[in-house]
Amino acid sequence: MDPLIYGSATKLAKAIRAKEISSREVVDAYLKRIAEVNPKLNAVVQLSREKAYDQALKADEMLAHGDVLGPLHGVPITLKDSFDSAGIVSTGGTMGRKAFVPSQDATVLTRLRIAGAILLGKTNTPELTLSYETTNLIYGQTNNPYDPHCSPGGSSGGAAAIVAAGGSAFDIGSDYGGSLRYPSHCCGITTIKPTSGRVPRTGHILPFGGVLDSFQQIGPMARYVEDLNLVLPLISGPDWIDPSIVPMPFGHPSAVDIKKLRVAFHTDNGIISPSAETANAVREAAMLLDCEGAKVEEIKPNGIEQSFDIVMGLLSADGGASVQRLLKDAGTKEHTLPWLEFAQPIDATQFDALIMQWYRFRSTMLTFMRDYDVILCPVNSFPAMAHGAADENLEALSYTMTYNMTGWPAAVVRGGTSPNGLPIGLQIVAQPWREEVSLAVAGYLEKALGGFQPAII
Repeated sequence: MDPLIYGSATKLAKAIRAKEISSREVVDAYLKRIAEVNPKLNAVVQLSREKAYDQALKADEMLAHGDVLGPLHGVPITLKDSFDSAGIVSTGGTMGRKAFVPSQDATVLTRLRIAGAILLGKTNTPELTLSYETTNLIYGQTNNPYDPHCSPGGSSGGAAAIVAAGGSAFDIGSDYGGSLRYPSHCCGITTIKPTSGRVPRTGHILPFGGVLDSFQQIGPMARYVEDLNLVLPLISGPDWIDPSIVPMPFGHPSAVDIKKLRVAFHTDNGIISPSAETANAVREAAMLLDCEGAKVEEIKPNGIEQSFDIVMGLLSADGGASVQRLLKDAGTKEHTLPWLEFAQPIDATQFDALIMQWYRFRSTMLTFMRDYDVILCPVNSFPAMAHGAADENLEALSYTMTYNMTGWPAAVVRGGTSPNGLPIGLQIVAQPWREEVSLAVAGYLEKALGGFQPAII
């Protein structure tokens, strides 16, 4: 395993700062890797080759004079195409923005650049990020690096695929119903969906606002948990534009004592049962935490089996008006959004009842979580599915949807492998604002179970 392209971003940043390797050499290595694997994956849809080389040279010159931009000085990254990037086509996967070039960066990209990161290019996303299959009319379909006949998941599928293939140190994705966690599960990498209100959505194709504002969160996707620990604080905190962001402090995963954690785990959410290998991966992880000294109990939160129906009701309640607004704003006339096919508007009385059902669910879940620090469960019922199969198996995504409704932090780390060689992720949910607990458990399980394993492409 090539330590340059498959190593952690954290170690890479340290090596650049120590002048053990130049930023120019690292950028060159990643661009060569993208050229090697992208024809098979179609994960990177826009490249910023010359700008990346220029920025790498400047980063090396700064180091020669003893100047460091920040903790990501000279580290090359990619970015989901749902985020604006100044001077680079940013489509959001929708035809109306096929040639759209923003004048300024999304907040998360601005913060990464300030920290010293170098943008290599943009990664594929479904239209408006509203699908679990990463394909669109502009760039086409992205393939899973472990099996090109399978999907890398969505909506951050391009990000997950190229990170798993060693073409980027890390990426930033978004999660509206599992769009960080599901692709990370499918591609064997790690991620965290932070607490609602942690990271600004400014400059994202699916903007802040609306009844379901709290559903969508932004987070890092990487090969190693230590990179999540590094990147998440850098992109967090108010930008004084996104009105939902809270200036909450971070705890550090190193301060978390696994032995003192109260862990609830379940393999079946009562909506759809997982594959045998998925259930076994969760059970093995629970056993490891138990052996480490954590208090582990097999128990499912009360009422969790209602979550899929509530989510689907909320997503369709406006009859597709919010999606139509986004398409109009983008200037899109031709689209392939399945979202609009099932959207059924409801009247005010029904809508009020649905919102109250959602908040009663959140309250019930919060009461349950008072007695636990962690919920360990599947990310999905199955490993990566064949292209197009996710839309036919939406209930399998209910394991992630639940925690968009609560707004709680949820990390994913590879916990096993299916009989046909596909990764299996573990979902590690923590109490609100306790990302460090999710990350500490993810880091422990990464070491215990092996974590990331590169695909043979």
